[in-house]
Amino acid sequence: MSRKTALIACADLGGYCYGDHHPFKVQRYRLARDLMDAYGLLALPGMELRSPRAVTREELLGVHAPDYLDRLQEFSAAGQPRADFRYGLGDLENPVFPGVYDWACLGVSGTLEAARLVTEEGFAAAFNPLGGYHHAQRDRASGFSYLNDAAVAIKQLVAKGKRVVYLDIDAHHGDGVQNAFYDSDRVLTISLHESGVYFFPGTGCESETGVGGGKGYAVNLPLRAHTDDALFMKAFDEVAFPLIAAFDPDVLFTQLGADSFRTDPLTRLEVTTHAYSYILRKLRALQIPWVAVGGGGYDMMNVARAWTIAWAVMNDRELSPRLPAPFVKLISELGYPHRMLLDAMHWAQEDDRNQALDAVEKSIAYVRANIFPVLIGGHGKNRRK
Repeated sequence: MSRKTALIACADLGGYCYGDHHPFKVQRYRLARDLMDAYGLLALPGMELRSPRAVTREELLGVHAPDYLDRLQEFSAAGQPRADFRYGLGDLENPVFPGVYDWACLGVSGTLEAARLVTEEGFAAAFNPLGGYHHAQRDRASGFSYLNDAAVAIKQLVAKGKRVVYLDIDAHHGDGVQNAFYDSDRVLTISLHESGVYFFPGTGCESETGVGGGKGYAVNLPLRAHTDDALFMKAFDEVAFPLIAAFDPDVLFTQLGADSFRTDPLTRLEVTTHAYSYILRKLRALQIPWVAVGGGGYDMMNVARAWTIAWAVMNDRELSPRLPAPFVKLISELGYPHRMLLDAMHWAQEDDRNQALDAVEKSIAYVRANIFPVLIGGHGKNRRK
């Protein structure tokens, strides 16, 4: 049987806006789709464009508190701006706008559909760019995230008896997803992110390894500012990749935020499409049923390039390193100077890089000493026989 893939098609998003001065731009999804189309990636043999189905309140209650959902719906329907800081709603970070509840549900419904396609319809990979809201907590919005689509979908996968690896390569720690499964040995959460010492959300240190039955099943690699391509790949190769292989999940679930890139306006890592595409190719080689979601990224061209690369890798397509001429014409009219899809490998300045190297080696050593004995040393309760 031929390999099947699915791209969850974005609905019309024109009615949703975080605000003119907010860094989260809904338009990035359209730009990513335009680039995929320019490369001919929207009409590939074996792929399908799928639309998400509606999400139910019961599905959301698997992760979110009923009073929070009530308040989010109430504010979403209000005719004027509202705020309730107990629930993280209405501040500069998580603005309340008309239809915000419907907006948040779009991400959840698409991710649920991606997970269903992979586990019930035999799709090898399904990608929902509109997902990846990994900061949303049980009873509050956080970090531009109102509903945690990954946690909702993974909860359902676990309920069906699946074992899941959640890998997060966004520049921000995947705190909401980690919190949802912190006591579970059915979900291995791995997050590569900029250190939270002076960076949102302030979590994700190496010592956060899980509690109770989940002890050893939360993995964090906090990276110092100026971590570059080589160091990002080192962290992945020496920790994430062997742990994924050792856990041997039924489903690989990845959050593919593009805000780790060196030109992102909100972060201080120095990753490019070089390391990003390297990691995606390594994940593809594992041949594990794959659910992918979008995530952060506040330079829209970085987002478009990253998610186009991701979709190409899922479909075993090699792309020209130069952007297609029709797309270049389109973005030139929008003021973007970009001409290349693929970046050359980037190295940070020597002093910055040496400090980042020391930090990543410390993180790797901690994980190898405290996590590897659980998952690779033969003591993990859920390792396959």
